[in-house]
Order: sequence, then C-alpha cells, then structure tokens
Amino acid sequence: MRYDCLIVEDETMFADSAAEYFNLFGVRTAVVYDFAGCRSFWEVHTADLMLLDINLGEESGFALCRELREKTQAPILFLSARTSDDDKILALNIGGDDYIQKPCSLGVLLAKVKVVLKRYAKSTEEGYADEFLRVDFSAKTICVKRTAFWNPAKLTALEFKLLSYLIKNKNRVISKQELFEKVWEDQFTGDGTLNVHIRKIREAVEPDPGSPRYIVTVWGDGYKFCAT
Repeated sequence: MRYDCLIVEDETMFADSAAEYFNLFGVRTAVVYDFAGCRSFWEVHTADLMLLDINLGEESGFALCRELREKTQAPILFLSARTSDDDKILALNIGGDDYIQKPCSLGVLLAKVKVVLKRYAKSTEEGYADEFLRVDFSAKTICVKRTAFWNPAKLTALEFKLLSYLIKNKNRVISKQELFEKVWEDQFTGDGTLNVHIRKIREAVEPDPGSPRYIVTVWGDGYKFCAT
C-alpha cells in the first residue's frame, strides 16, 4: 500500500496523535516506532515522505536514514528535540531534506509536510532521473547513459505509456490486471503481450536487461519499478 507519509518515532503517544491528525486532514499516514518496524514497512508498503526521529531507543535515525537512501529518494524530514548545529548539518548531509525541531505543533508540522508533498508530487509528475536513466513525461523522451554520454532510447507510444505508469507508481508492486486496465484500458489483454513489451522496455532502459535493475518481476504478483 502507498502512503503519503510515514512517521518513524519512538514516542508512541506523539506518533499516534500526529498520524491521527494527518489522516484527519487527508494525508494518508502510517506510523512505526523503531528501526525494525520501518524495515518491515518498506518490505510491503511505500511512502512519499518520511518524518524521522533521531533518537529511536537505542538506535539512531541517522543510521536509518543512510539505509533508507539505498531504497528510496522520497523526502526525509528529521524531527528532533536536539538543537545542535552539528546534528542539523549531519542530518542534511546524509540525505535528510529538512530538520524540524521539537516542540512543534501538529498544525505547523502538517503544513510543512503538505508543502513538501506538493513539491515532490510535482517533480514526480515531470518524469524520472538518476545517474543512468532520464525519462521526461511531457516531452516523451528517454535517455540512458551507457558510456560517458547520454543517448536517446526509443520505445513505441504504448511502451512509453507502460513505462510511465510503472514510474509514476514506483516502488509499488503493480498487478498485471492493473496494467491491463490502466495502460491498455482493456482487461482482456494477454500475459504474452505484456511480457513482450516489458522485455522491450528492459532492452531499452536497463543497464543489464538480463538482470533488471529498474523493472523487477515480482513472481505471482506483477511488476515493480525500483527507483534508486
């Protein structure tokens, strides 16, 4: 399941209150209380933004941030009572997008979260980019960096639509049925047709099509675009 926000906070009363408040105002929010809970969450869910406490019992939010950055580029907002500039600098240097100091009212916190979510949604709508692959939805162009230079990749209109749908739902397992209905707009499209298009997209955008990095098959469930 995809959430707007994941709160990782060991102060359970505050975390639960914040999640309840966010959900009340239309920001779909999940909450976990420790390192292990966050790992378990990302095995089956995704979130567009994370509020991450630095102190997680005997564990560190800094270490968790480093681990999360290997899985997602979703904004991470640190939330902490610590006031040291060193903590703030470290949080930003390891991949944090902002540092919010406690105490902070839920209203102010929600406003900050909404601003970042809006900005993140806009960037997601424009396309996808990392050190190897660039996809521009509006221009309908794809570039890959197979050498020292960026080179265009070609897909049919349907294949580009399929890739775009996977990217827009990145890090979420998408069933074949959903792809048939949303991309082909025909629930009777066959598995064979889908498999052929997936293969062609991999040949165009994957560093190694035989060992996909982006478009991963989740056996028995469907496909997932893994954003770096």
